[in-house]
Amino acid sequence: MALLPQEERYFQRRIATSYVTTLISTTLVLFLLGLIGLIFLHASKLSDYVKENIGFSIMIREGVREAGILELKKRLDQEPYVKSTEYIPKERAADQLQEELGEDFIGFLGYNPLLHSIDLRLKASYANADSISRIEQKLLARPEVKEVFYQKSLIDLINKNLNKVSLVLLGFSAIMFFIAIVLINNTIRLAIYSKRFLIRSMQLVGATEGFIRMPFLEKAIANGVLSSLLAIGMLVLTLYFSIEQLPELLALQDPIRLAILVVLIIAMGIGISWSSTYMSVRKYLRIKTDLLYT
Repeated sequence: MALLPQEERYFQRRIATSYVTTLISTTLVLFLLGLIGLIFLHASKLSDYVKENIGFSIMIREGVREAGILELKKRLDQEPYVKSTEYIPKERAADQLQEELGEDFIGFLGYNPLLHSIDLRLKASYANADSISRIEQKLLARPEVKEVFYQKSLIDLINKNLNKVSLVLLGFSAIMFFIAIVLINNTIRLAIYSKRFLIRSMQLVGATEGFIRMPFLEKAIANGVLSSLLAIGMLVLTLYFSIEQLPELLALQDPIRLAILVVLIIAMGIGISWSSTYMSVRKYLRIKTDLLYT
């Protein structure tokens, strides 16, 4: 029996409303997941930035010529644990100390008591207690090196706090991912529920399960892609305005990690939409007729 024009318009409005609701819900959930991903990426980069500012002051023995110090610096630059080195002559160190103290201690003492030094910064992966201890012993074994200074208690504190923050973010991300899957799944199930009689009608005229399922899955993939792109657009705007307010965030950007996040958002959008749609359609393909009305 053909539908009346008013009934047909009402049915089309319900389908359109269902599609828009699914699209908006999926977009917002993916945006929230992407936002957590951005926070996690920036926390990771900030952690690396903090760790890479952990380093040593390597004090050089008296009598070592500048050529020998520069040779030592060159050798250190080739070590796998070294991010950067800087040679600080004792005259420059004295100028810096006088500026900090506000007094001419050289004039008072009659000589410069400071030593030439090399400031060494570690790569993030080596900025932990065990690695630092081994590096310290290796540096002290060099004949040019008199002493090595670094703040051990500060390094331990930084690593403990960074580990705690990472665990909290990881746990929060896992919870939000679970909630996101549940929300998207429920939204899609409601959308498929509104079309359950259409699915049964197609079965009654002899359509196969694959034929019935295909348009739903195609629309699910399209919905997942579109939702992902909208969510990525919202994330780009959020990141843009965040950098405008905090220009320091620009130094923490990693194009490769951001590209991976974009791919993950698209994959999640398609994967969750496709799997939820598949399971929902499968349910109504096999449900008993009397249960369609409950």
